[in-house]
Amino acid sequence: MLSFEITEFQQRITKTKQRMEKEGIDVLLLTDPANMNYLSGYDGWSFYVHQLVMVFIDEEQPFWIGRGQDANGAKVTTWLDENHIIPYTDDYVQSTVKHPMDFVCNILKEMGQTHLTIGVEMDTYYFTAKCFTQLQKGLPGAKFKDATNLVNYVRIIKSNQEIEYMRNAARIVEKAMWEGVNSIQEGVRECDVVANIYHAQISGTEWFGGDYPAIVPLLPSGERTSTPHLTWTDEQYKAGDPVILELAGCYKRYHSPLARTVFIGEPDPKVKYLADVVVEGLNATLDAVKPGVTCEEVESVWRKTIAKSGFVKESRIGYAMGLNYPPDWGEHTASFRQGDKTILQPNMTFHLIPGIWLDHYGVEVSESLRVTETGCEVFADFPRQLIIKETNLLEGA
Repeated sequence: MLSFEITEFQQRITKTKQRMEKEGIDVLLLTDPANMNYLSGYDGWSFYVHQLVMVFIDEEQPFWIGRGQDANGAKVTTWLDENHIIPYTDDYVQSTVKHPMDFVCNILKEMGQTHLTIGVEMDTYYFTAKCFTQLQKGLPGAKFKDATNLVNYVRIIKSNQEIEYMRNAARIVEKAMWEGVNSIQEGVRECDVVANIYHAQISGTEWFGGDYPAIVPLLPSGERTSTPHLTWTDEQYKAGDPVILELAGCYKRYHSPLARTVFIGEPDPKVKYLADVVVEGLNATLDAVKPGVTCEEVESVWRKTIAKSGFVKESRIGYAMGLNYPPDWGEHTASFRQGDKTILQPNMTFHLIPGIWLDHYGVEVSESLRVTETGCEVFADFPRQLIIKETNLLEGA
């Protein structure tokens, strides 16, 4: 069931150890499921309980530590031998008297590794305050160091196989977006449109199926388009409604997000003008993406392009993304925003989403992209415009 050759996993481990050595870290405890997957291949919906991958600077393979009933999942999905899969018993699960990090401490004690510098992901969704206090309590001789995003920065440049998975995800999001656009009609319930989108996301194409994206479909309508992160209701669409669709295709945990804005009926001139501004800025920004430029230089092209319209956007306009699990498909590394001096390199991948949200309406049009040797490759092929339903814009028309 491995999604990559073992040699690719070994290369990832080598790059991770190089970063560990630079930071003076002897052992790395990874609780982010995307980082666990990246180094071991582990893939399961088990991140609601404590689990981790442990990387030693002098061990060829990492260790998977998790709930006993998930151990067979590790055997099935990872490249690790059974000696590197260590389960804990179920009495550790959501217990008030013991904690899975107590088990981790005991493992390190049995290995005689109690006075190490241990890297932990302090700012992830899955590493709790309790995790940290139990590690400190159980390993008083250890030194702890914040290793948040250490592996994320290894992940930022994709392999060719990862890029192929993201291209597959783009084929899925094209299908899902068409399903959403074509389903939106006056009188149709929002939830029914989303049900069609979900079916398209998971059924995928005739050549490959889809995985569950890390973020649910975001579909605000009407005045709710003034904010980006709302989902859907059971209300019916009305004529005169703008509708934002932000979706992703996902294949083997690799994402290709895409956002478009639909208007039901004759478009409001204010919304049409804002959409024109966003599309113009997006096109100019895509032209600026190439190796050697910085993230903040890319953002400045967008900012200068929209300045003549009088609009201002304070938030970032894009971020690195790819492999991930709920609740986010972003990698938490580079962002297209002022002050980010990350230099673009080939096979970095980003979601470029320069949406503008005003007090009563908003517009999103986005693209996922790969930095190439000379510019960028846009993953999805979808009309880059405000989509007006009265024009009967249908796939293949």
